[in-house]
Amino acid sequence: MKIKLELFGTSREFSNKDHLEFNLKEKISIKDFRKEIINYVDQNFKGNENFKKIIETSAFCSENNNIVNDNYKIIKDQKISIIPPIGGG
Repeated sequence: MKIKLELFGTSREFSNKDHLEFNLKEKISIKDFRKEIINYVDQNFKGNENFKKIIETSAFCSENNNIVNDNYKIIKDQKISIIPPIGGG
């Protein structure tokens, strides 16, 4: 299963493209997908703690533009977006 993770906000620092691609063997929940993204950060950014915090606190959006919770199951090839929190004041 191929998942295209669209990057927004500070998550754009995860790649020189506007997305990352993950090839997974089976269905996966958003909760477990977060772990896959953290593994990517561990391998490619020496465990950058700031990047991990972004992943842990971000919302995820389905290809239908709906915010999904950690129990949402990705069951087919699709696009998922990561929406990091936005600071400001």
